[in-house]
Amino acid sequence: MRLVMKPLHQRLLCVPDRSFFLFGPRGVGKSTWLMEALPGALRLDLLDARTSLELGRSPTALEGMAGTLPPGSWIVLDEIQRIPALLDEVHRLMQMRRWRFALCGSSARKLKRGGANLLAGRAVTRRMAPFVSAELGSGFDLRSSLEWGNLPAVREDAAGAADLLTAYVHTYLREEIREEGVLRRLDPFLRFLAIAGMMNGQTINLQNIAREAAVPRSTVESYFSVLTDTLLGEFLTAWRPHFKVREQVHPKFYWFDAGVARGAAGLLRQPAEREWLGRALEAHLLHEIRVHNEVSDKHCPIRFYRTSAGVEIDFILETVQRTSAHPAQVVGIEVKLAERWDRGWERPLRDLASQKGVRVQRMIGVYTGPRSYRFDGFDVLPATEFLRRLHAGDIF
Repeated sequence: MRLVMKPLHQRLLCVPDRSFFLFGPRGVGKSTWLMEALPGALRLDLLDARTSLELGRSPTALEGMAGTLPPGSWIVLDEIQRIPALLDEVHRLMQMRRWRFALCGSSARKLKRGGANLLAGRAVTRRMAPFVSAELGSGFDLRSSLEWGNLPAVREDAAGAADLLTAYVHTYLREEIREEGVLRRLDPFLRFLAIAGMMNGQTINLQNIAREAAVPRSTVESYFSVLTDTLLGEFLTAWRPHFKVREQVHPKFYWFDAGVARGAAGLLRQPAEREWLGRALEAHLLHEIRVHNEVSDKHCPIRFYRTSAGVEIDFILETVQRTSAHPAQVVGIEVKLAERWDRGWERPLRDLASQKGVRVQRMIGVYTGPRSYRFDGFDVLPATEFLRRLHAGDIF
């Protein structure tokens, strides 16, 4: 039986009124949240060997396990990716018995690879991530988040953060990589993992990484696919303000948690350098923006923008997507790890706002200083104030 800790904080995620997939990396609190959110549900954990063996041999045994549950009852299937074929039976029971299912998993790789029945749109998808500031409330500490991340176990045992994160990386390698059998050799992937950890929040050039990791470019591409499929990171692609622009800009890669990225890079036992913290700040704000974007059901595309001069704007939130008849409407955000705001940092966003065919609704600078400013339509906010306004719905 899996040990589930009592949650310390209220999560922003709400239970849909219909069956749903809940995806998220290991250790973010999916099982704990489901126990709290659906206390009366029948729970079947596919990490349990006996349950997994029985349902793997005969998926139709699921109906017998549920017994006489009335229509509308909830059934939680944890680690659904372990038996993709079970989704056919889930689909049948949703139609015939009108049961609702919460299908929880830490990897979409097997489901994608096996062409699993994803319930023909009858189940919505939700994602769970590490804690955000709005969930931690007064317990949120920006510096700690940048150094150690916000996994629930790390939040509960801050003194043991380095050991916990080291174990997390090793557990991930053992359970997500070895058990899924996606690698022939582990050593090249370990070299890649350390490099990828160092690249948190940076532009990804596959050829350069392949040279440093001493593996073919195609192998690096497959390794990044492993990370994204197991939900440990995502790519952020470049935004193009005009249809005719065809600039080829490498994407950026962001880990789902700054502490895990630091663990993958092997940097847990040494002080976090300023350059690392700057990228971690950018990654953390992206994490918070993504969570708000999803739980508020806005689903605005998030990109970064590189000007023709090579200057970057950290985040472009496309609140109204462009069409052939109407320009895009965007919120631009520039992030700086700095105690003082330099007015020169505003220039890329102001230049973008002056372009034809783009409507910049808001220009926002986020920094680690203590004071808010407004300079001719440009808002400068301390990071914690930005996060407060973000989750209050005042940013986009």
